[in-house]
Amino acid sequence: MEDLKKKNGLNENDKDIVFSKAIKAGKRIYYLDVKKNRKDEMFLAITESKKIVSGEGEASQISFEKHKIFLYKEDFEKFMNGLQETIQYIEQGQGNTSSLAPHKKEDEEHETVNSDAIKIDIEF
Repeated sequence: MEDLKKKNGLNENDKDIVFSKAIKAGKRIYYLDVKKNRKDEMFLAITESKKIVSGEGEASQISFEKHKIFLYKEDFEKFMNGLQETIQYIEQGQGNTSSLAPHKKEDEEHETVNSDAIKIDIEF
């Protein structure tokens, strides 16, 4: 059974995946995995996998650098709103770093501070 998991690329964490979508983008692959926790609640695990080649010729070695974030159902709307706003900003060509300003004051008025907030640290 363990050999079957290795052949299929599955590990213990993959048994909880109920849906998966892979997005290939150059040297990166983004995996969007819907998983269930112990309480049978679904959440989204986003994984960026980047192919790293070190060395040259016969001595070259291939490895994969992975970064994960977990997104829970109660945060979907805020995450999507923030992602859409960020993409629109980039698409409108406003990526000039000298004009980067903090969020609008009106947005801050609607935000509440939650001490139990999930903090996500993504390094690319």
